Amino acid sequence: MKTTLLFILTLITLSVGNAQGPNPPEIDDKQAVKEVIETFFNGFHKQDSVIMKSTLADHVVLQTTGRNKEGKTMFRTEEFSKLITSITSIPDSINFQEKLTSFSIQVDRTMANAWVGYEFWINDNFSHCGINSFQLINFDGEWKIIYLIDTRGRAGCLEETN
Repeated sequence: MKTTLLFILTLITLSVGNAQGPNPPEIDDKQAVKEVIETFFNGFHKQDSVIMKSTLADHVVLQTTGRNKEGKTMFRTEEFSKLITSITSIPDSINFQEKLTSFSIQVDRTMANAWVGYEFWINDNFSHCGINSFQLINFDGEWKIIYLIDTRGRAGCLEETN
């Protein structure tokens, strides 16, 4: 009897352990968050507002920080719609690329943070680099960007990422 009970408990434990599949939900969520950010930048580089907006929740907050020419910290809030308008209105004669250099993603239930390193290039010339910090919310199975703050600078960028 003890052997039969132990065998049944072992089977139940194994079946419950395998019910989630090969990847824990957190890994799937991290991949989904990364894909949302990559989709945003796909639209960014294609200058496609529909693609960019598909990754955003309503009322996204956009901020930036860095140092001005005098070395003072600057911090400002911008309208996300202005960012989209500025990207979509860049003339075809200007080649621009935001190269994503690293990802660090944390997920807890319905909230995620993605710390994404980048370099920004214009007409194949280095412009600046920094970190994009994305905050995302999982709206019933769909990750959306709710907040983005970035740093911008030029010092030490290429040495640190290459």
